[in-house]
Amino acid sequence: MKQPVEILFLGLEPSEAVASTARGKAHKLHRFCPEIMSCRVSIELVHKHQHQGRPFAVRIDVKLPDAELNVSRVHDEDVYVALREAFDDMKRQVEDAVRRMRGQQKLHATPLADNHGNGD
Repeated sequence: MKQPVEILFLGLEPSEAVASTARGKAHKLHRFCPEIMSCRVSIELVHKHQHQGRPFAVRIDVKLPDAELNVSRVHDEDVYVALREAFDDMKRQVEDAVRRMRGQQKLHATPLADNHGNGD
């Protein structure tokens, strides 16, 4: 990555353990796609009165040379589960972007001409 992973904590005290987990997951993305220019992870403690626990919301923004990807609204009461799900979603987006960059978009099967019963 051209820039270090940026990690923001909103509504909660910064945690080195959570930040380390987020950095590790971001570096795995970078190993998969070295074209990643930057990665920003926002971890927010959401205050919802009708909810039993206090869920965490994770947002990830990734910049590629010709695309900006983001995942948001991943919520869970366990910050590590929210991080895992957000990074899983981002990994799928990065995989799709890499395929597009390399010209390997998914090709859907086209129906073949029916050669049965034409008498040839």
